[in-house]
Amino acid sequence: MAFFEGSNRLAVKVSEELRRSQQSLLAQQDELRSKGELFEDLEFPADDSVLPDDLYEALPPGSEIVWKRPPEFCDTAKFVSDGTSRFDVRQGAIGDCWLLAAVASLSMYQDLFDQVVPTDQEFFDKKYCGMFKFRFWMFGEWKDIWIDDRLPTYANQLIFMHSADSDEFWSALLEKAYAKTMGSYRALVGGSSSEAMEDFTGGITEFFDLVNGPSAELFETMHKATKRCSLMGCGINADANQIEARLENGLIMGHAYSITAVEKVKLLSGDEECLVRIRNPWGNEEEWKGSWGDDSSEWDQLSAEEKQRIGLSNADDGEFWMSFDDFAQNFHKVEICHLGPDSLGQDSTAGKTRWEAITHHGSWVRNVNAGGCRKYLDSFWLNPQFQVKIVDPDEGDDEDLGSVIIGLMQKNMRKQGAANHFIGYILYQVGESDPPGPKEMNFFKYKASAARSPTFGDTREITGRHKLAPGTYIIVPSTFDPNMEAEFLLRIYSEQPNESDEMDDTVNVPEVEELGTVGGGTDSEKNVEPTEREKLMEAAACKAFSILMGDRPGFVVDDLMEILNMAFTKSGPSGFTGFSKEACRSLLAFVDVDQSGYLQFDEFKALWKCLRLWSVVFKAFDADSSGDFNSFELRAALGCMGYRVPNKIYQSLVMRYAGKSGSIKFDDFVILCVRMRTILESFRAQNSDGKAQTSFSLDELLQLALYS
Repeated sequence: MAFFEGSNRLAVKVSEELRRSQQSLLAQQDELRSKGELFEDLEFPADDSVLPDDLYEALPPGSEIVWKRPPEFCDTAKFVSDGTSRFDVRQGAIGDCWLLAAVASLSMYQDLFDQVVPTDQEFFDKKYCGMFKFRFWMFGEWKDIWIDDRLPTYANQLIFMHSADSDEFWSALLEKAYAKTMGSYRALVGGSSSEAMEDFTGGITEFFDLVNGPSAELFETMHKATKRCSLMGCGINADANQIEARLENGLIMGHAYSITAVEKVKLLSGDEECLVRIRNPWGNEEEWKGSWGDDSSEWDQLSAEEKQRIGLSNADDGEFWMSFDDFAQNFHKVEICHLGPDSLGQDSTAGKTRWEAITHHGSWVRNVNAGGCRKYLDSFWLNPQFQVKIVDPDEGDDEDLGSVIIGLMQKNMRKQGAANHFIGYILYQVGESDPPGPKEMNFFKYKASAARSPTFGDTREITGRHKLAPGTYIIVPSTFDPNMEAEFLLRIYSEQPNESDEMDDTVNVPEVEELGTVGGGTDSEKNVEPTEREKLMEAAACKAFSILMGDRPGFVVDDLMEILNMAFTKSGPSGFTGFSKEACRSLLAFVDVDQSGYLQFDEFKALWKCLRLWSVVFKAFDADSSGDFNSFELRAALGCMGYRVPNKIYQSLVMRYAGKSGSIKFDDFVILCVRMRTILESFRAQNSDGKAQTSFSLDELLQLALYS
């Protein structure tokens, strides 16, 4: 039997299932067309269950919401009418301005837009069957989302997102498809533009806080981002007492805006002015009223050619210009979504520099590796660890430092209706003298961090930009508090290719004669030398064994349980009341080399040696003498004896041998140690070539599984 083939088979199975799913949908389209029927999406029903709870409050009393397909209330319905632009989208009766701001930014780049919104879809042609397709980047992979075209209406008018043209429906259907990925329209109420910008591009969003003023490099960063076709948004912090409060200068608090251009313009005087163009997704007259706003006298300082170059327009369309200084003084945050290899566009972005990216998927599992932040040092080191090598400094960087943007994203929290955890990460540089493999507690205890996330925040993603000297670093992503479960995506973006991989242990169980040498130089060393009392107890137990056995062929399970419980209830861990019969069966099978079912004296002495060690180690980690220790300490206890297992196996150990609260009892600890040794020794016996896999016959496998 090959041991490590399961993951490959699973990947093949998943890919095959996706292929079959696509084929099934295409076949369904053909069947609907042949029958003259229209598609109804049972996964996203056209009823109140997917609508916001307070929607009826936003409509006139007695209003009835009717789900209709566009051809049912618009004789000239089109998917796209006269091309697409950022002016197409208008917000409806749902608080998803953050989504509209992202849609407006997306529509500025035709190749990116076409990847998300396939435009070869129509209502009045032979291919129409009420089924429409969109594509979103969902936590590391692009997914096709199929929906029907039934939309919520009131008095034959769309209730939610709609186009400026009454006969155009791509934006309304895009909003519905995105709502489907999130579980409902309800899930779209409130959010950050960065989420949608990433889901439209596969990019990574960098956040800039302007509350205390902009950094010296911010304008150049934004200007450079436009050359890379990055999507950008901005906003003003909300008023706690009023939703979307309007300011006298025309701006709106707690509202999401798109940044549609960043320019340096040349004045007639010869000076330069830094300008930012911003769009309100409402698409109306709610615009900036200050300098460089529509019809502002500042525009007299530009030539007609310069105005034409930047596309100046003075319409009441929600779009306006500001000087960068005014922008930085009035807005509180900027979001820049950088395109990476996962962004699919090829045309309008061609020839423009993009970021190199490395992606890792992981999870924090309760009682296993959800260790919390550095504040919780005893468990922090159990968090997932990722190694990254900064191999080359940036182009033109006189400091010989490499720029990296790190993004840590928690998955599916919005879809699950759960609150985001507070998440963040810390980086540590690895020295040449540091041992390879995952780092243990003392590494983090005595090593200063090289960089860290700007904060621990409860947003979907936390990102930070860092300049690092070439070398090897450890990234430790974590939740703020321990035992907070979530799946996550860790992305590392750089201007030059870098190397990265997850750090994990490989299986190792020491030889029997090495069990007396505890610690092996790890950070988890404890004082595990047996006490004089324990040595005397060992001698007494051996003498008792010899007397009780007499002329019998050996001890059976009941005999073993009697003598072990007599000894260990006195000298074992605090509160230990005795071994269970199941534990004693495992102990007997562990040393019953000839599988006679009896325990001989030499076998008993070998067993006692192991039990003494396991007892002393257990007591060393049961610091409060409670009779158990938590599952975070289990890994350190196993490491103390030289046992090493990968994260996936460790997770299985905790699920199998820990209690509901994550506590490990001595009885369970002993069974765990016995079974690990039994399996690994059987593997070694079959494995003559030293490779990481071997084979067993069915008889051998059953014998190993059942008699241990």
